[in-house]
Amino acid sequence: MSWHGIVVCDRVRDLGIEIRAGAHTGECQQIAGKVGGIATVIGARIASLAAPGEVLTSSTVRDLTAGSGLHFEDRGAHQLKGVPGQWRVFAAS
Repeated sequence: MSWHGIVVCDRVRDLGIEIRAGAHTGECQQIAGKVGGIATVIGARIASLAAPGEVLTSSTVRDLTAGSGLHFEDRGAHQLKGVPGQWRVFAAS
């Protein structure tokens, strides 16, 4: 099974472009016509930790995709700016 974030990273690499991606899932809010809320902040903060060509996820995404065939490498616990607590981050492949 493939995941869109991983596929996009692979496809643009063929063009000589390296992107960074982060994924988290949670409740979002519509604020002034835009998607927002803590879940979007967490996803953005996780993306900021990614190296070029890398897709990082929260443990929430890892847990929800158990049995999907995706593989996750633990990248440790991180404090995400503006988000309470420590967040475990995983590289998806």
